[in-house]
This record gives sequence, structure tokens and C-alpha cells, in this order.
Amino acid sequence: MAQLPPEKLILITNLFPRLFEVINLATETEYNLFEQYGETTATIYELDQIKNAAEWAKSFYNRLYILTLQVAESQPVASSATLNLLLQSIEQAQATADAVEATAQETKRTWGI
Repeated sequence: MAQLPPEKLILITNLFPRLFEVINLATETEYNLFEQYGETTATIYELDQIKNAAEWAKSFYNRLYILTLQVAESQPVASSATLNLLLQSIEQAQATADAVEATAQETKRTWGI
């Protein structure tokens, strides 16, 4: 049967709320920046950066979800390609979550929001 080591399942389980939190942080930051300063030549770059960061995190959220389901549905075993892609996606999702959080925090500091 298709199985993942328990530590990988725990890691994936912890990544979903982490990605949710950074997507929420990024979209909240984008909203607050727009509400306080509008879309001007001074803010457009920051608004685009934070929106792109949120979209990037969202893509990893979706990728992890789909790949995890594919592994669960793979019988009798998941292909090595799918497992490798899942493991790579876990690492990339962790790095993306950290980067999105840093981007949002930097924007908040820069604009005092």
C-alpha cells in the first residue's frame, strides 16, 4: 500500500496551516497597504510583490494537497517520481512560506502598517 513515513505526514500536516497563515498575512498586508496608501507609483511595486508572494504560497498549498492525495490514492505503491516530487515540494513550500512571511513583514515595516 502507498505509505509515507509518519514524520513526512506530520511535516505536511504542519505545512498546510503555515502556508495558510502566510497567504493570509500577505493578502492582509496587500489590503492594508492599498487601503492606507492606494495604488500609486510609490506603492505599485510593493503591491505587486506581495500579491505575487501570496500566489506563490497558494500554488505550493495546492501542489502539496494534490501530491499528497496522489500518494494516498496510488496502489499498490506510489511511483518514485511522485514521491520525489512530493519531497521536493515540501522543501520548496517551507522555503516559500519563510520568504512570503519575510516579504510581508518587510512591506509592513517599510510602510508602517
